Amino acid sequence: MAAPGAVLITRPEPGAAETAAAVAALGWRPVLAPALVLAPLPPPGGLLAPAQALLLPSRAAARALPGVSRDMPVLAVGSGTAAEASAAGFRHVTAAEGDAASLATQAAATLDPRAGPLLLAVGQGYSTALADALRGHGFSVRRRVVYAARPADSLPEPALASLRSGEVRAALFFSPRSAGVTMALLRQAGLAETVNYVKALALSARIATALAGLPWQEIRATPTPEPMALLALLGPAPHPAARA
Repeated sequence: MAAPGAVLITRPEPGAAETAAAVAALGWRPVLAPALVLAPLPPPGGLLAPAQALLLPSRAAARALPGVSRDMPVLAVGSGTAAEASAAGFRHVTAAEGDAASLATQAAATLDPRAGPLLLAVGQGYSTALADALRGHGFSVRRRVVYAARPADSLPEPALASLRSGEVRAALFFSPRSAGVTMALLRQAGLAETVNYVKALALSARIATALAGLPWQEIRATPTPEPMALLALLGPAPHPAARA
């Protein structure tokens, strides 16, 4: 029987293991290839000052908030981040539609700029545009960096082996930065041409644009920025008889 095709998962933890399980449930062989390594930072100044709401543009931010009141209302960028916030003990969590624009829109629709500042917990180098959009709606925003995301030094050996053997049929991308780092790591390993038979599946049109630098078999973007939409784009693995 032919082995199942492999799917590269460039998402870092938290989230990579969850995506890998969903990919396996579709009949594919998930291969972890995180482009970024996330790590919490020491709590920044002002993190515990009063705020009317906490805004979370990523799952990693939800995990990096020691001491922040779990009774503070939370607006999360999407359902995955909302679930992460609930798991971290936050009791009043609402989810936006999966991207920064919807998070800003939800804040403008449900919060009052006169009710106090917003606490925006972010990764290093991320969400400055979101902070500007919120200020454009009249909010006072305290943007606080609570975790770092550094590029991976190399692709893991199982990912390299799967690429060399031609087993990889698709790669999943969750951010423009992850896309750029992955392409750099492929070039570094001398494996850029192996993507001729790999479909690059992106969580947004912006990420798809960032993937244009390599000769992928195909680049496709989801219609909505939700992980389930990316899995729908991947679809079930072909039946073994169809691969034989």
